[in-house]
Amino acid sequence: MISIICYLIVSTIMLCAGIYGFFTRHNLLAMLISVELMLNATDINFAVFNRLLYPNGQEGYFFALFSIAISAAETAIAIAIMINIYRNIRSIQVDKINKMKW
Repeated sequence: MISIICYLIVSTIMLCAGIYGFFTRHNLLAMLISVELMLNATDINFAVFNRLLYPNGQEGYFFALFSIAISAAETAIAIAIMINIYRNIRSIQVDKINKMKW
């Protein structure tokens, strides 16, 4: 059986990789993937702490499912915004987007 510490280490690595990717990438899509990686790390934490604190409860799993639903909606909206930006300025690089216009 895998210990809870191993899950927390994996979650920490995922969170750090997401933070690093968010701050070092210049592409909006790569930044969105980094945000999703950070959200998945929190979902792992919800499940692990639910198992640690409330072994017979389901609250952490429901929070994880709710977080997945929110991140799916956030991803759909972010991709729609990226498509709109690409149509207007033909690039999704953060450096090229200096101001938003009507």
